[in-house]
Amino acid sequence: MSTDAATEAPAAPKRWARLAVRTESLGVLAILVIALSILSPYFLSVSNFLNILLATSVIGVLAYGATFVIAAAGIDLSLGSVLGLSGVVGALAINTLDLPWPIGIVLCLATGAFCGLINGLLTTRAGIPAFIATLGMLGVARGLALVLTNGVPVYGLADPVLYLGQGRPAGIPTPVIIFLLVGAVSHFVLAYTRFGKYALVIGDNEAAARAMGVRVQRQRIALYVVSGTMAGIAGLLFTARVNSGDPTAGLNYELTAITATILGGTNLFGGRATIIGTLIGALIMGVLQNGLNLLAVSSFYQQMAIGTVLVLAVWLDQANRSRRLA
Repeated sequence: MSTDAATEAPAAPKRWARLAVRTESLGVLAILVIALSILSPYFLSVSNFLNILLATSVIGVLAYGATFVIAAAGIDLSLGSVLGLSGVVGALAINTLDLPWPIGIVLCLATGAFCGLINGLLTTRAGIPAFIATLGMLGVARGLALVLTNGVPVYGLADPVLYLGQGRPAGIPTPVIIFLLVGAVSHFVLAYTRFGKYALVIGDNEAAARAMGVRVQRQRIALYVVSGTMAGIAGLLFTARVNSGDPTAGLNYELTAITATILGGTNLFGGRATIIGTLIGALIMGVLQNGLNLLAVSSFYQQMAIGTVLVLAVWLDQANRSRRLA
């Protein structure tokens, strides 16, 4: 059997399953929108929808990265901390080191990619479980961000960088445009390239992937680099939006990003994932948080809501999986 043919095999039987999950996600999103439209007179407005997309952009980009890793039965718990570290490095490069702003952007993204590389090496070469490796990176990245800044945000970025977070071409926030563009590229890579298909094959059956000749360890490392790079992009957007490299940025964002990914239909144990589904999942989280804010619900309860949604999403995913296997 050829490698190309084999990569198509696991995808074909699951096409209708993915469509069903995506339809369920759209149904949840529609119910949320209808309910919040009734509960708050301010929800149904163009400005509020733009606010939802703007608030979703950073989490959405993180969720794209999480999708690639989870598709191959991995996990990345360091996303939020890597976001914070990447933003700090970019801000320090521009503000403190006085480097040209393009170099600051490159260093921001490179920091995320490097953290992803370390995660990949720890989980493959060192054989450390992904949960432990990325949990360790969560602490290291957050601590390093605090050390580099002494716990104080780094203010003052170049105008071109600020435009990435605060610009509004044609009235649409720049982070929203970047969020959608990154999503389009991610969708193409995951759905139509060998790289994306290999990720799904590994998550579905790693032994079969090895038998097909897929270099599983190299592929996993590359997936973590993609995840880290996404965290770097999210860090750039966050930093540009608030005009500071904040060492505490992205706190608990990994929980929201993973929740969005699972809500979008990605199987927590690998083998099934779509970027379109993740986009829908991110919008569900964005609409939920926006609605809770409009209803003046305490942020403490919002964290409880996110945790509850994560548990429900995984439970429903397992229920659907058991039903398909029955």
